[in-house]
Amino acid sequence: MTLFLCTSPYRWPSLLKYYTQTDGVSWLEEYKARHNAGLEAQRIVASFSKRFFSEHVPCDGFSDIESLGCPSHFFEDELMCILNMEGRKGLTWKYYAKKILYFLRQQNILKNLKEYLQRPTDQQSFLEGAVLIDQYCNPLSDICLRGVQAQVEDIADQVRQVLRTKNPRHPSLASKAGTLLVPEVELQRQVLDAMNCVLYEQLKYKGNELDYYNSLNSYIHQVLIRRTGIPISLSVLYLSIARQLGVKLEPVNFPSHFLLRWCQGKEGSTDIFDYTYIDAFGKGKQLTVKECEYLIGHHVTEEFYGVVTSKEVLQRMVGNLLNLGKRESTDQSYQLLRDSLDLYLAMYPDNVQHLMLQARLYFHLGIWPEKVLDILQHIQALDPSQHGTARYLVQHTLEHIERRKEEVGPEVKHRAEEKHKEVCFSVGLIMKHKRYGYNCVIYGWDPTCMMGHEWIRNMNVHSLPHGPHQPFYNVLVEDGSCRYAAQEKLEYISEPREIPHPDIGRYFSEFTGIHYLPNTELEIRYPEDLELTRATVQKIYSSGKE
Repeated sequence: MTLFLCTSPYRWPSLLKYYTQTDGVSWLEEYKARHNAGLEAQRIVASFSKRFFSEHVPCDGFSDIESLGCPSHFFEDELMCILNMEGRKGLTWKYYAKKILYFLRQQNILKNLKEYLQRPTDQQSFLEGAVLIDQYCNPLSDICLRGVQAQVEDIADQVRQVLRTKNPRHPSLASKAGTLLVPEVELQRQVLDAMNCVLYEQLKYKGNELDYYNSLNSYIHQVLIRRTGIPISLSVLYLSIARQLGVKLEPVNFPSHFLLRWCQGKEGSTDIFDYTYIDAFGKGKQLTVKECEYLIGHHVTEEFYGVVTSKEVLQRMVGNLLNLGKRESTDQSYQLLRDSLDLYLAMYPDNVQHLMLQARLYFHLGIWPEKVLDILQHIQALDPSQHGTARYLVQHTLEHIERRKEEVGPEVKHRAEEKHKEVCFSVGLIMKHKRYGYNCVIYGWDPTCMMGHEWIRNMNVHSLPHGPHQPFYNVLVEDGSCRYAAQEKLEYISEPREIPHPDIGRYFSEFTGIHYLPNTELEIRYPEDLELTRATVQKIYSSGKE
């Protein structure tokens, strides 16, 4: 596939942020640099499908990108051009451009997070920390600290308007961006009352009780869009707005329900009764110590009412995402688990428990075996008592590496072979499951069920009329899952449609409107399927368009 390089003048507005009016720039040289970066990006993207079709992109798969000989923002711009190509073509290019862009941005965000953690505590904004977590878990989304800060300031301005009607001389009306601390408790109370009015009455922010375990509740840009969240994300927003208005609130790592505290006594007091506690999840309700215990249903010791650092706030936010990633066994939850482990280990690189979890995760997913060995070696150096568990994983990881070395190349399935004569469907066809009703696209097949005895038993395959002795198909399902379906359970869909699956580009280069075209690597493995697919759709959908 050949692409036109995205070097038209229409692209330059998106790149102007990298220049200032005082820069003495040779635009001809910049144009040449952008052109060369585009060529380099296309070369690397084109190579990925051939190199990594049969496996997850390994750790060293991005080594070409880490040693780029061109400006990274030009390289990223070309990747964005590929991703934004119109139409249903270039699916494989888009798939790998997305993976590369994901990697590049995460590496940059991780670098920013480490720099953030090295600053003095008083220079670590809670809002900035929340944005960094959000960016790392959503690297392809357009999330920037400046944009989030602007939205927080907009809410603060709305609070000022309410405050002005109550007290036209309030000091918060004269301050901007938290440059002044409001000294008197009563004046602070007026700010908090106005905040509650704006946030919970006018803007309708609320705790997400109905969908509490949705990861979107943890991402600050989604909290601002959806106006809902969990206690910690709403607390970060509430605290940030209060500081814009000159009221100092502090985060409290309360068990099961994150809170804020507001000092009513001498600043810096260690007496927990000198504070009022604020529940941002509960519409800014102000609580006493006893009411905090009622909130969670049991007594806690004084240490849980103490203030925590920005790093500890981030640790809890990442911990929430880790727990969400563990809840389900889906590709999406595995990605969340991987991202949150990366973040946790960026903060606590020698945490043995999370290093072991990371090694087990990679081992379970069958990815990055060399990195698994490095992690296990690091674990044993940190904690020799882990030797037994680590040795088991090392042994099986080495076996995985040896099996990979023995692979001689892709298995090519020819339909003329006798054992394949019962295979009715072909790669690229869009099908419907007769029992479960899901729509899917076929990306592979076997003449009989190739799963182990345990899978066959658990899936009750023997209850099927033809049992395991019939063709089975690898399918990408519209819900984002990958399944293995018996031939007798699949049927042609009445109206073919696109299958919104994240791995569609790994196997297919184009959606024709009726079926998918296999990419070069998939076509090598099923060389006669495309011709059969075209004949099938011509027969089944004679009124459709190829």
